[in-house]
Amino acid sequence: MAGKKVLIVYAHQEPKSFNGSLKDVAVEELRKQGCSVTVSDLYAMQFEPRATRNDIVGHVHNPEQFNYIVETREAYKRGGLSSDVVEEQKKVQEADLLIFQFPLYWFSMPAIMKGWMDRVLVQGFAYGFPEFYDSGLLKNKLALFSFTTGSPRETYTKGNTNGDIRYLLWPLQHGTMHFCGVKVLAPHMCFAPESVSEGQRKEMLTAWAQRLKTLWKEEPINCSSEWYFK
Repeated sequence: MAGKKVLIVYAHQEPKSFNGSLKDVAVEELRKQGCSVTVSDLYAMQFEPRATRNDIVGHVHNPEQFNYIVETREAYKRGGLSSDVVEEQKKVQEADLLIFQFPLYWFSMPAIMKGWMDRVLVQGFAYGFPEFYDSGLLKNKLALFSFTTGSPRETYTKGNTNGDIRYLLWPLQHGTMHFCGVKVLAPHMCFAPESVSEGQRKEMLTAWAQRLKTLWKEEPINCSSEWYFK
């Protein structure tokens, strides 16, 4: 899909990691398609994950009692957010597709990526009231969560050790992306890449590249509780 713009938000400390390889495959394949691809390599950028007063440039709305949601909403209105947040918001605004690439940490994303969500997706930019869920301010965008796990696939099934993998996706896909209006594609999961052979890891990378070839033809998942908890 020539002309499409993609933002990959990537969180791994090691460029030679399997997550790094998944990111590289996505960049290569999407650029072959004529897409414009931007990567926010959060660790390499030393992205600040903490949501603090430093995210507001100039005066605060209420100096007596700091409320991060209110202050960032007001700062966004007047163009008073810190430059690193503004830069990421510009990337999001320009993107047709957001890909989040990361290893699963404690049934969630790494803290640095959660911090990206906290600081970048502020009220007024990503959502408002009543502009949320299907009416969210990012409603013309797609998102895809691509991640690796430490445990094998069978442990992430209903009734097994870790429970259905979809349970873990509820706060990421529904509570964050769908809340902001983003349509969510089915996740791409590579189970326990460190516990399989080199040949199997290559097969995982090939499968990701193959999926990316037809990604723009995919229909978003039905963002309802039934999809996650059926």
